[in-house]
Amino acid sequence: MSKERPTVSDTREEVYKSWVSINLRYGDTDRQGHINNAVYCTLMESGRVDFLFDGDRAISGEGTAFVIAKLSIDYLFEMHFPGIARVGSRIISIGKSSFTVGQAIYYNGKCCSTAESVIVMVDELSGKSRALPEQLRHKLESLK
Repeated sequence: MSKERPTVSDTREEVYKSWVSINLRYGDTDRQGHINNAVYCTLMESGRVDFLFDGDRAISGEGTAFVIAKLSIDYLFEMHFPGIARVGSRIISIGKSSFTVGQAIYYNGKCCSTAESVIVMVDELSGKSRALPEQLRHKLESLK
């Protein structure tokens, strides 16, 4: 029987389609000298932004935006300054107006955190959810 800790997302590097490297800063550390748990959220956000923007524009399209409806994070191992965190992102599933992004943070070759974010497409004027356009669905499918 495996004693591996359950995670919300996959810890295998090869499953992630998009990668961004981020320098850890001294200011990211907490009183114990490791990277603060809130910084893990910021690193995941940086990965999502890099993943969900196509050049200078969001892949959501004109008049729409993405909002996070749910975020689950597993903290697996500590990270320390100095160093570089690598954030991997991929699409896990696609719904009518939302999709789920799986992510992982790697530091010194080890997966230190995983996350899953449910992201909803909304109309910027009404603030209500909006069905994902077919072109976006194809783009998201390619990122699975």
